[in-house]
Amino acid sequence: MKGIIFGVMFVLLSIVSVGCGGISRIEPMVIPVSTPIKIMPLGDSITDGYNVPGGYRIDLWQHLLDRGHTIDFVGTQTNGPDALPDKEHQGHSGWRIDELQQGVAEWLRQTQPDLVLLVIGTNDIVQSYEIEEAPDRLDSLLDKIFQAAPDTRILVGSIPPIDQPLLNQRVEAYNQAVAERVRRRHDRGDRVLFVDLYAELTPNDLADGIHPNREGHRKIAKTWDTALTEILETP
Repeated sequence: MKGIIFGVMFVLLSIVSVGCGGISRIEPMVIPVSTPIKIMPLGDSITDGYNVPGGYRIDLWQHLLDRGHTIDFVGTQTNGPDALPDKEHQGHSGWRIDELQQGVAEWLRQTQPDLVLLVIGTNDIVQSYEIEEAPDRLDSLLDKIFQAAPDTRILVGSIPPIDQPLLNQRVEAYNQAVAERVRRRHDRGDRVLFVDLYAELTPNDLADGIHPNREGHRKIAKTWDTALTEILETP
């Protein structure tokens, strides 16, 4: 059993759309205490933890544990320090949105997460890969996730800044487009929430101008945790 069990049950509450122009809600999902909530951290090297093995997952695990939740990180990849007892994730270093989409249905089938934490798009920007179409690819990825796992909730994080002015302009444009698309999906009833990770980070939080350093991952974990307080009832 991963984590510690508290109380009788906890509830995946109505998702609140944060940073997308107003508040929207969806139906809650009740999870018995005997079944830990399964969270898939999904993305690229930021999820994997390039420079910092385990990345934001180290502190997010502890935040959720401290608040009494029973959590099971899921995925076909594993890494992280001893401080992270649950090392499973679905982060693939160097991958773009389209590459992630190719495998996501099978990963979802294998792990059946209740909740997906998605951060993807940095490599599309860095590789200058059809950047204008990147938000469309993100939309297609979300479609693929919902087709494979209709009951899954998705938290879509904005990608972190890049410490290069031209690339960072593209990051900001991408994040803005993603936020708007997530809001539209949310308004039509999709179980999805936009979480603004970018706003919490500065170039000082980057190890190499692209990947978060330890403090950057701490900030990402805290931002995820803040969003999750709107979703998970404290046991």
